[in-house]
Amino acid sequence: MKKLRCALLGATGLAGQQFVAALASHPWFELTGLAASTRSAGKHYMEALRRPNGMSGWFLSEPLPSRIASMPVVAGDALDVGLFDIVFSAVAADVALALEPVYAQRLPVISTASAFRYGDDVPLLLPPINAEHSQLIEKQKQQRGFEGFIAPNPKGAAIGLALSLAPLVQNYGVKAVLMTSMQAISGAGRAPGVAALDILENIIPYIPKEEGKVEIETKKILGQMDTPHAMKVSCTCTRVPVLEGHTESVFVSLEKPASVEELAQTMHAWQGTEVSQKLPSAPPRWIEVMDDPFRPQVRLDRDMHAGMATIVGRIREDDVLENGFKYVLVSHNTKMGAAKGALLIAEMLYAQGRIRSSTNT
Repeated sequence: MKKLRCALLGATGLAGQQFVAALASHPWFELTGLAASTRSAGKHYMEALRRPNGMSGWFLSEPLPSRIASMPVVAGDALDVGLFDIVFSAVAADVALALEPVYAQRLPVISTASAFRYGDDVPLLLPPINAEHSQLIEKQKQQRGFEGFIAPNPKGAAIGLALSLAPLVQNYGVKAVLMTSMQAISGAGRAPGVAALDILENIIPYIPKEEGKVEIETKKILGQMDTPHAMKVSCTCTRVPVLEGHTESVFVSLEKPASVEELAQTMHAWQGTEVSQKLPSAPPRWIEVMDDPFRPQVRLDRDMHAGMATIVGRIREDDVLENGFKYVLVSHNTKMGAAKGALLIAEMLYAQGRIRSSTNT
């Protein structure tokens, strides 16, 4: 099949580099355009990545594809929309607020930014859970006059939590959730990021605005298309000296009684939506359940199924909450929680017919 042509906003940042790696050999999409800040415009990608001291700014363990290294970079507002079928956006929220609607006038924009996540006409898509929420795109087009649309991915800390809760919502009902996260420093990006002297030998007990966002997004993901889930969600979000992978301690109150064995089997057997099972970036299982009481561990388990699975362990009864249970999860914040998760959304929307090649429209 002919691959769809993709442009990337914010190509030189950490999230942008993750998109470059994820798209390098994708069967459906081909990266054909790069955009970044004005200081990078006019340079080849490798040159735009290079730091003033001469150090390469490619920070991923995956090699930079030579084809991409030699591609020219344009300014963020200078992409020719006629040359592309999709725009992936990896820019900061303030830049996204200005640029994404411009490109959505003509093209689908799949974003890692938070700028539009909370609009009532913007789906917060997590394909194995709420594929039907993509119907909101039609409302968005009508209300905003777009030919394209904006579809942001959820926060990395909300993704693992929502995925672990989805089979419980479906089978037992969920009344309340208490979650404490231990989030990787890569979630803060590189600029401004987290200073080494602040995070080394330390845990930072507060991430500005994070807790409220995770609470809102979890309910939006698990709710109906136009109504958030009624569960109560309370979070404490912390930053820990781990490079990649978020760990979360979760306490949940169910509407129906269950056993530890039943919860473990329910999570293990959950397959998610039908459309999500057939996507190129989908893992063989969305949730892996471990019975070793010392797992999951972020360093050992974050890369399971190429970083696209949520790993759950230490499932126990909790005597404080009604029908209470508690467990620990690990999810990969820069893979499922960022570029590869956004790519999964694009794959689903393409499978649903909401993204098309411009040659077929």
